[in-house]
Amino acid sequence: MNIKSLSLASVVIAGLLVAAYWAGSNRSDQDKSEMLAQIQEWNTPATALNGKTLTPSSAAAQNPKFTHFRIGNRNVKSIFAEDDVVWVGTSGGVIRYNSENDDYRLFDVRNGLLANGVFHVSRWSEDKMLVGTYGGGLAIYDETKDKFEIYNVPEGLADAFVYDVLAMPDGDLWIATWSGANRVKGGRLSEPDAWETFTVENTNGGLPNDWVYGLALGKKGEIWLATEGGLARFQENRWENWNHQDGQGAAYELVKNDNTFGTDPATMSSHHARQKLEMGLQQVDTAYNPNYIVALEVDTAGIVWVGTWGGGLARFDGEKYVNYTVQDGLPSNHVFMLHEDQDGILWIGTSNGLVQFNHGDFDNHLTTHEGLFSNTVFSMATQQDDFLWVGSFGGVTRLQR
Repeated sequence: MNIKSLSLASVVIAGLLVAAYWAGSNRSDQDKSEMLAQIQEWNTPATALNGKTLTPSSAAAQNPKFTHFRIGNRNVKSIFAEDDVVWVGTSGGVIRYNSENDDYRLFDVRNGLLANGVFHVSRWSEDKMLVGTYGGGLAIYDETKDKFEIYNVPEGLADAFVYDVLAMPDGDLWIATWSGANRVKGGRLSEPDAWETFTVENTNGGLPNDWVYGLALGKKGEIWLATEGGLARFQENRWENWNHQDGQGAAYELVKNDNTFGTDPATMSSHHARQKLEMGLQQVDTAYNPNYIVALEVDTAGIVWVGTWGGGLARFDGEKYVNYTVQDGLPSNHVFMLHEDQDGILWIGTSNGLVQFNHGDFDNHLTTHEGLFSNTVFSMATQQDDFLWVGSFGGVTRLQR
């Protein structure tokens, strides 16, 4: 696919924001205070700007292929696209957008969610959607009943912060949280005996870190888990894991001069300070942790792609890693999103725009200059072979083939 043949229309989507929900977990008071502060920031009320035209750059303004609509500025962490409907998970709720009639509906705490911050949205069944929230647990939206059902710590959820959800072909449901991963056998959420929780402790270190950020299904039916401490694989009830010592992520000396963020997160958060010590990164004073997997994708060939926090993009074939950095053409060493489209092309969202990885080369780097709403790209989805939807800070960009 030639990016020059794409026309880009940007639809910026965000919602009105209200207070969030905190559910208990085994964290220190300082950790809880920090997380509550983040939740409060995520749920600051925003004013809708209906019908306003927004031009992210002079180049986009001069290109008639770009149309921008804006309703506030919020993160878009997840997108799920269907035939004529796009579900957008934002830091202000979930938006269901009908691209055929330009109609949308916002779901937030006013109609059933316990927290407006949304990290994941996907379809579970013909009439049910999965919504992973930031502090409000797992929400199941029943379209027939127009109602949310919430599953949280009392029901068996490892933590109220849900980053990803994976529905398996055998009916099992995997849930990534900040305190481990859940497997719900047969998807029987209402049955306590169906819930399992996997942590560093009860897997004897098989899960390398309790912060599980992403999930992916492998070609042979295995489960891949992205954590703050490396990559894990669960297959036939057996755990294996890999991290920077095994080759994941570029060495600091190779990326330090290209680091996008100069601020050391350890100076701002006790969690990151502890992480820095645990990962042996005391000598690092910028935003760099090659063990921290922010994005995960398994392509059609079974290759595992890992986006790291400052260590670039890593390709893992099950035995060894190959790392790619800014020096190889990657726009940024902070990789936030990975998506394989229906042509088998891998798209990489970074802190410096979007790029394709095709036949070993990085091509068609897109930024706000070309028409993205923001250079910080968090999510992506393919719709009907015709459109690619890109979620970023501030909105959504639609790329038409």
